[in-house]
Amino acid sequence: MSAAAPQEPELTPRRVAAFFVMVFGMFMAILDIQIVSASLPEIQAGLGASSDEISWVQTSYLIAEVIMIPLSGLLGRMMSTRYLFAASAAGFTAASFLCATSGSINEMILWRAVQGFLGGGMIPAVFAAAFTIFPASKRAIVSPMIGLVATLAPTVGPTVGGYLSHAMSWHWLFLVNVPAGILVTIGAITLIDFDKPEWKLFDSFDWIGLGALACFLGAMEYVLEEGPGNDWFQDEIVAALFVVMVVGGIVTFWRAFTLKSPVVDFSAFANTNFAVGSVFSFVMGIGLYGMTYLYPLYLSSIRGYDSLMTGQTVFVSGLAMFVSAPLAGILSSKMDLRVMLLMGFVGFAVSSWMLTGMTADWDFNELLWPQVLRGLSLMICMVPINNLALGTLPPDKMKSASGFYNLMRNLGGAVGLAVINTLLTDRGALHTARLNEALNWANPEALRQIDMLAANLEANGIDGQTGALSQLAGRVAQQATVMSFIDVFTLITVLFAGLAVLALAMKPPRSGAGAAAH
Repeated sequence: MSAAAPQEPELTPRRVAAFFVMVFGMFMAILDIQIVSASLPEIQAGLGASSDEISWVQTSYLIAEVIMIPLSGLLGRMMSTRYLFAASAAGFTAASFLCATSGSINEMILWRAVQGFLGGGMIPAVFAAAFTIFPASKRAIVSPMIGLVATLAPTVGPTVGGYLSHAMSWHWLFLVNVPAGILVTIGAITLIDFDKPEWKLFDSFDWIGLGALACFLGAMEYVLEEGPGNDWFQDEIVAALFVVMVVGGIVTFWRAFTLKSPVVDFSAFANTNFAVGSVFSFVMGIGLYGMTYLYPLYLSSIRGYDSLMTGQTVFVSGLAMFVSAPLAGILSSKMDLRVMLLMGFVGFAVSSWMLTGMTADWDFNELLWPQVLRGLSLMICMVPINNLALGTLPPDKMKSASGFYNLMRNLGGAVGLAVINTLLTDRGALHTARLNEALNWANPEALRQIDMLAANLEANGIDGQTGALSQLAGRVAQQATVMSFIDVFTLITVLFAGLAVLALAMKPPRSGAGAAAH
């Protein structure tokens, strides 16, 4: 162990400061995925957009970000971390300002795409830096920090967005990035000194591979985003882009394995720990983005909460993550990472299982403990997954690998949301049909409810029978929706409980063990 000590990177105050600047930049980029989610109605009203158009404020960001994340590895080697991060931060800041000043929905979609693309250039660089500029003995401090940002930012996004749009206006969802982005850009250009650019790599840049990658990931993100709401391949655009996705994927993989300097380097997947860790990162994306989507959806569609009330309710998970981050760091240096991973997955499964008893009356109090347990479990999962996936890789593989690692989490979120939306639609229709079958004129309880509702309405001078049937239909629709939510929570419970068992089958990372021994 002592022979390896001289090879450990030197940790200087300048590098620590540079890393904190990068972490803040990553927080901005990940936060902006979800910051608009609770405020889309306000943006829609402000820009005069249709309900179909407004969803693209989020979709365009995600598609562009997913394309950039794996590309950032090669760009980081070409331009160096310093120039790539500074250029990304500067462009992200400018795009944020242009989003705030957009006068039409088309302008907004364009600048959100630019914002997402440049934001995607900042995220993997932080993970790569964490595992190359810090010695293994500091991993118990650094890994919880990046894990916290990666999970906290999307979780508190709806809360921050709800407060900003409620207190000021939707423009501030983007303007808030401008002063912070300027500081991050200045900090990046003056402090980052981890590596040197290799400009000669531009001479052999694979433009065909870049086009194929953009088609593959961009089309995949579109299919997953728009498919559930458009009945999948019944929609011509979804079907056409599925073909584009398949062709782009084939060309991307063919060039990656045949060219000397491909756009994407898959060689990190030869490392078993990285390959397994990437699978866990994918599933974490399902849990992280899936639950961040489901809580606000329940609160708005069933409870009728506005963006501010929703933000106040879901803030609990973010608070739990923040408080538990130091605990996750301590545990990662004291115990077997596989056991820690097992604990995190079991905790997440239990938090989902607690929601299977949901009713239409559930409020802050009923959602409190499932959210607290989810936040705690996410942090306990994230730290060992980071260490497992990236802790055993050589430094020259780190930039490409961190891009793939983050891509897997985002793709997990995209796949998870597509499956969740499809399940909510299909199971909701099934439950509605079953409830309607039970509510017939031979059902005494149904007749009693109709009579009671009709009497209340007639007392207020309203047509009792018609109004009663309308109210009962509303109750049926609400109950069917709640039952479809329960089905999704049950599926997430089974998924994470199954992964908890798989966690024990993994190899403990040797360098992680070394870090624990310091």
